[in-house]
Amino acid sequence: MKILKQVLILIVISLLGEVLKYLLPLPFPSSIYGLIILFLALQFKILKLDDIKTISDFLISIMPIMFIPPSVGLMESYGLLKDLWLVVILVGIVSTFLIMTSTGLVSQMIIKKGGNKHD
Repeated sequence: MKILKQVLILIVISLLGEVLKYLLPLPFPSSIYGLIILFLALQFKILKLDDIKTISDFLISIMPIMFIPPSVGLMESYGLLKDLWLVVILVGIVSTFLIMTSTGLVSQMIIKKGGNKHD
């Protein structure tokens, strides 16, 4: 029952993100709105971390599986990308480096300010 409640919480937040996507004239996908809603709900203590921890841990553990469909899509688009493979690889490497660097710096900044109180 606990997992069902946690799944329903995430579904409701996703639904709210979809609603905001259609109500606001901003060019953001509904998943971004959902993440913002979830962040604000956790930040303002509307939700506690324990309210979604089990399902969040599960979703994080299966995250690598979620990259399989985009990878297959890239393989199917090989004909379109074969002339651009060097650019695609370069963009992938540079963006991965930038994301890892910025995530590490932000994480260190949060830890230094004592933001790791949920463990």
